[in-house]
Amino acid sequence: MELPAALRAAVDRALEGVALAELSAAASRLSQRYRAELRDGRFHVDGDRAVQAYLATRLPATYAAIRACLEAVAERRPDFTPARLLDAGAGPGTALWAAAETWPGLSGATLLEGSAAFRDWGARLAGDAVPPTEWRAADLAQPLPQLPAHDLVILSYVLDELAPDRRGALVDGLWAATGDLLLIVEPGTPAGYRRILDARARLVAAGGHVVAPCPHDRVCPLAEPDWCHFARRVARSRIHRQAKGGEVPWEDEKFAYVAVSRQPGRPIAGRVIAPPRGAGSRIDLRLCAPEGVVERTVTKRDGALLKAVRRLRWGDALERENH
Repeated sequence: MELPAALRAAVDRALEGVALAELSAAASRLSQRYRAELRDGRFHVDGDRAVQAYLATRLPATYAAIRACLEAVAERRPDFTPARLLDAGAGPGTALWAAAETWPGLSGATLLEGSAAFRDWGARLAGDAVPPTEWRAADLAQPLPQLPAHDLVILSYVLDELAPDRRGALVDGLWAATGDLLLIVEPGTPAGYRRILDARARLVAAGGHVVAPCPHDRVCPLAEPDWCHFARRVARSRIHRQAKGGEVPWEDEKFAYVAVSRQPGRPIAGRVIAPPRGAGSRIDLRLCAPEGVVERTVTKRDGALLKAVRRLRWGDALERENH
């Protein structure tokens, strides 16, 4: 997945003249903090070099994950056309760009972010390329400020930065500010998945309907050590590869997510929860279906279904009419 042209150009401008050695060192420090899931009272990203390292190495992957989640939402809620976005823990506005690409009719956004450096750089990146945006300083480890309802609320890669006893209150507060749909995204690790499960259970108990990825609102049928996560391949720019010391022109961003709405989504036959196996006249699928986790083999005897299934990838929905 590529960044929108306007965002790619803005990131390139932000990185002009930055010494590669400084960028690489900042990227390494940032990666260590994220991988360790440090909660030491400091922002992972604070200061110009840290933000620039994030723009070079993390923004493309974060954008790709959020965009994939929003595409899944749009498929199950084709009637959903949000006008206002609330993004909590907005970073440099990554989710705003993903939402505006998914729904061009988005007319405005409120972005909550504690890091002043992120707010400053996010405003610079946005310019006139995205809907009018209000940036607000907010510490998500504290009670949320009074917020009006927004059609779409996003909380991405934030719960892992909060103490466990603060997460539930934040989810509750964001659900109260959700006019229609709340999307939560976390790293695609077992720990990230457990945080998603906790938030999912809380939101379903509050009357929400799971729109994606699950085709049902019941307890997740997966048993440990298995966990539900997905991946999106991200194109690496030259500066991205150099900053991370990598040679491969792409990377796979793994993520876990849940999208919960006040309205039910269009029913599906299932969600592909592992890379499909096989090719040609036989495809093996692992699906999360309304009845639970199922293994499905599709062959040429299934007629048109095989042609449809050949196009499916990990994370896609299997439509009911194809079941």
